[in-house]
Amino acid sequence: MMTRGVNPPFQPNGEYQISRLPPPPSHSYRPQNRQHYAPPPSRPPSSSSKSSSCKACCCCMFLLVSFLSLVLLVILLALVLSIKPKKPQVDLIQVDVQYVSITSNDPATTATTATLSLAIRLLFAVVNPNRVGIRYGDSRFTVMYRGIPLARVLVPGFYQDPHCVKDVVTAVAVDRLNLLQADAAELISDAVINDRVEFRVLGNVAARIRVLRLFDSPRVQVSVDCVIVISPRKQSLSYKQCGIDALNV
Repeated sequence: MMTRGVNPPFQPNGEYQISRLPPPPSHSYRPQNRQHYAPPPSRPPSSSSKSSSCKACCCCMFLLVSFLSLVLLVILLALVLSIKPKKPQVDLIQVDVQYVSITSNDPATTATTATLSLAIRLLFAVVNPNRVGIRYGDSRFTVMYRGIPLARVLVPGFYQDPHCVKDVVTAVAVDRLNLLQADAAELISDAVINDRVEFRVLGNVAARIRVLRLFDSPRVQVSVDCVIVISPRKQSLSYKQCGIDALNV
């Protein structure tokens, strides 16, 4: 038994045209949506780890600074020992007496008061025997008579080159200073009878040895003690002597 199908359409030219059905629509592959998860946040370093790292860094810095300081100290000590510094020498080479005046209420009797006026100029010679320079600080000198301070003078600081001599000038002025009783009697006796009034000039000088014009050595305290004797009648110097002593501080 034959099944009758649908005859294809007949064309006028006597040919049959076979029509093809369009293919079924293809289903494109669509990937399923996947849920993405962010990675968990990293945990911050704990405070204990931070403190330990800071301590380690500080310890390393301290050791480095200590080592460099020790090396620098060794170098400085080697330089100082190789130089073999000597204490400076100070000499009072000249005393100019401008005037000296001593008066009392009654020279014929035992004096109870005396008035002293004095003006002198002191010239010191400072000798540096070292191969390096010396830096001096401000110096203060006191002029005394039998332990009584009469005047104080200030000498500004200065720098002295190696192997040289530097002149330092200072002026001392005493204007109508009153002395009483025993001190007045001794002053009148020294001036009128002995024609010999002795004064002392005391002072301290702070000095530092300059190494390579970069570093200063520890301070050296230099003590100066000078004795001068003045004749009131001649208005001149009769005697002078100056000593120096150095002490490391």
